[in-house]
Amino acid sequence: EVADLGISGYHALDWLRAEHGIGLGLSDHRRVEALITHGDDDATVQRLLDALADLAMRSEEVERAPRVEIPSPEHLAPHTVMLPRDAFFGRTESVPADEAPGRIAAELATPYPPGVPVLVPGDLITKEAVEYLRSGVAAGMQLPDPADPSLDTIKVVARD
Repeated sequence: EVADLGISGYHALDWLRAEHGIGLGLSDHRRVEALITHGDDDATVQRLLDALADLAMRSEEVERAPRVEIPSPEHLAPHTVMLPRDAFFGRTESVPADEAPGRIAAELATPYPPGVPVLVPGDLITKEAVEYLRSGVAAGMQLPDPADPSLDTIKVVARD
């Protein structure tokens, strides 16, 4: 867990690529993940271990990690108030993210990794979910599915 070094997995991933030419598959606000496959050998594994040791020794050079607001699980539990199909295909509008809590999501927002949706069409949007997603994006989180990946705006079901 690179968070113990005061850095995010996003920044560690960038640093490892820039400083050692090592690309890792996944990272999040706390961790990096390396996959070792049948194509690797003792030399490639040692190269990874050396790069990780160098990261630990030189972590002060890596950009500090912004805080990601991680809500308690009950604040991320979905509360479906409309059929997902109706929310996704119905009339929608984009609203500023700070106006989205209390509205019905009309799009997915799935942080990757881990690839588990936080917003699903038809779910009631919570303030905690928006804070988590926006702070995650500020820290380097990837959101592949929203119309606005910066999450300045969120697509919601239009009010009649």
